[in-house]
Amino acid sequence: MTERIYYNDPYARSFDARVVKVQTVAGRTAVMLDRTAFYPTSGGQPFDTGTLNAARVVEVVEDDDGQMQHVIEGSLTEGEAVSGAIDWDRRFDHMQQHTGQHMLSAAFDRLLKVRTESFHLGTASATIDLAREVSPGEIARAETDANAVIWEDRPVAIRYADANEAAKLPLRKESAREGVLRLIDIEGYDISACGGTHVSRTGAIGTIAVASWEKFRGGSRIEFVCGGRALTAFHLLRDATAAGVRLLSVLPEEMPAAIERAQAELKDAKRRNKDLQAQLASHEATALADSEYGSRVVVRALEGWDQTGLKSIAMAIAAREGYTAVLIGVPSPSAVVVARGTGSAHDASAVLRQLTARFGGKGGGRPELAQGGGLQGDPDEILAFAKTLLM
Repeated sequence: MTERIYYNDPYARSFDARVVKVQTVAGRTAVMLDRTAFYPTSGGQPFDTGTLNAARVVEVVEDDDGQMQHVIEGSLTEGEAVSGAIDWDRRFDHMQQHTGQHMLSAAFDRLLKVRTESFHLGTASATIDLAREVSPGEIARAETDANAVIWEDRPVAIRYADANEAAKLPLRKESAREGVLRLIDIEGYDISACGGTHVSRTGAIGTIAVASWEKFRGGSRIEFVCGGRALTAFHLLRDATAAGVRLLSVLPEEMPAAIERAQAELKDAKRRNKDLQAQLASHEATALADSEYGSRVVVRALEGWDQTGLKSIAMAIAAREGYTAVLIGVPSPSAVVVARGTGSAHDASAVLRQLTARFGGKGGGRPELAQGGGLQGDPDEILAFAKTLLM
């Protein structure tokens, strides 16, 4: 069985070992060592990366037999002596987030008696799933309490206990593992069975910042960031806030009200624009229909109109007895609308199908009205083909 250096020394950044086995797993090279400081994916915490001699370690997994498989890019041979090096930035980030999770879960348990059901450590943030739904006020209480203990810089110890000893300890959550348990003991605050990597003192977590929360499976999912991730999140928020203050010409605390006003003004502007576009479409439809001098077929390419505008114009033309309209937007790729009025024998959906069959794009509709988009080709060629369909 591989000796797991990180169990007792999570701060070990490098180590020496020997390759005991090389095999191919799912088309990738995986090696097993007699000892390792690489952490495998387990308990919600992702694997470590780094190097073994010149080979890059891109994943570490624990198989069903408890063997540690280091997936590498490169080559190693059985019996070869290797020097391993952990990607320390990645490892320390995981240590901050995982220890922070212990703190936050303990705060919810101690203050609110709310159990953590699961933990997931992602690339940008981490989440815990709580057994019941919690309010914003309760989340703030837990976050404040956990940070207060972090800033006291309490020791985080690694302990071991057999079943009898563990039964006498105030474990936050009963462990399903048998035999000797590895325990993470945050002085006077939390003690939990865990095989992950953690910082040695709470101060190294830096801070815990809850980023968001949502209802999840009858409880709450809490998203949070710790340490370096909290600083990165602050930088993003700072820069976004500064940009918003500059664009809206308001103070940071005035931004929500300013955004609300801007949204209301935009809504009003869209409504006015829609009314004006409808009026303009009516005038455009009249001009197009009258320009045909007796013909009741209008086939035109119109610039500056979106599909909604084209539809309004086509329907206004088709409101005339016996009229049919085929309107395309320019430039390419073109939107297209086909509409027929009462007394017209043309099938709008059939015309559209033939247009898309020849010029690409897609769409659909009914015999009275069909619309689509994505037509490719010269507008004059599209119009000429459309006219042949209406002859």
